[in-house]
Amino acid sequence: MNILILGSGGRESAFAWKISQSVKCNQLFIAPGNAGTGQYGTNFDLKVTDFEGIKAFALTNDIKMVLVGPEEPLVKGIHDFFLADEQLKSIPVIGPQKEAAQLEGSKDFSKQFMQRHNIPTAASKTFTRDTLQEGFDYLATAGLPVVLKADGLAAGKGVLICLTLEEAKLELSEMLTEAKFGDASSMVVVEQFLQGIELSVFVMTDGTHYKILPEAKDYKRIGEGDTGLNTGGMGSVSPVPFADDEFMKKVEEKIIIPTVEGLKQEGIPYKGFIFIGLMNCYGDPYTIEYNCRMGDPETESVMPRIESDFVDLLLGVAEGNLDEKELCISERTAATVVCVAGGYPGEYLKDKEISGIENVRDSYVFQAGTTLDGETVKATGGRVLAITSLQNNMFDALQQATADAARIYYDGVYFRKDIGFDLL
Repeated sequence: MNILILGSGGRESAFAWKISQSVKCNQLFIAPGNAGTGQYGTNFDLKVTDFEGIKAFALTNDIKMVLVGPEEPLVKGIHDFFLADEQLKSIPVIGPQKEAAQLEGSKDFSKQFMQRHNIPTAASKTFTRDTLQEGFDYLATAGLPVVLKADGLAAGKGVLICLTLEEAKLELSEMLTEAKFGDASSMVVVEQFLQGIELSVFVMTDGTHYKILPEAKDYKRIGEGDTGLNTGGMGSVSPVPFADDEFMKKVEEKIIIPTVEGLKQEGIPYKGFIFIGLMNCYGDPYTIEYNCRMGDPETESVMPRIESDFVDLLLGVAEGNLDEKELCISERTAATVVCVAGGYPGEYLKDKEISGIENVRDSYVFQAGTTLDGETVKATGGRVLAITSLQNNMFDALQQATADAARIYYDGVYFRKDIGFDLL
């Protein structure tokens, strides 16, 4: 079968690498892809939100499945677009429809969903410009630190942790009255701060059945020791040592099952991935957020640990028989180190020639913010490369991924050398 992946980052590179190994995949296309995805399939220059362009491409190239990488096309309704079109409706889209994608697209929607289904999460309340004074009153009783979240998609930048009441009031006012995060902050969720350690749990579902994929922990801060500004992710590890059988049983019973059943009860179809951002609070899981797609850079650590035919699992999602599919997970550890552009996450260097990828010895190189200039690979994005090593233990995986990241050079290259060290 011919498969189309939408997206251009490290996540899509990892998907392409895995799908290209399947006997069920005839031709693989990645739109728009990057300088690295071309080794697994054929890149095609197409925006992920150009639904008419995607339609034309799918029909011309006899596409039999579409795997959506990023959240934006899902929140904008690409799955609904396919279902509503006579020529496209038989092509399965892996990724939820627009209503279900609001689990990620609206923090308020997801918090209300969690509350309706008794899914453990931080106490919260939502405010608009018209209820700003009520927001100030709520902040005075909320306790510190307090978390402010822009309701809509803000490219991972719409979450603020405020340490003082004055700071919280100022930030809430700027978000609501000055559009600090654009339309995304026209509503703001004010949330209790949870103390604990984060991890990401990934679920595949056909809307009735589910499979729990390998969990991962990512590292968002730019600086070593988890300091500095938040980024899209500087690295990840899988498995997560504290996510033992007892903890994951709690996650399944208290969060995963109520989420899948809650969607069914509310008549919200869901075919795709549910990314559950969790906080381990003294041994109990609390839901921080949902995403309606796989995470990045966690996917780069998760995919190498899946030993099953990934396309067969995707077919289970599409056909509603995921329970009949086999999911085999490696017991080895995957560690991912992300190389970013100089200046990231602020204004960063672009169009820098990359050398040394061929020197990587025992890691996978999943390209992200790269492009081809003739035969030269150039860094064009903030997050440029994800270097993933799969080894028998965490120490070896971290050491190898870090060593291999150091074998790559471009002007301004930076990566953290302490990814996963807090777990050793």
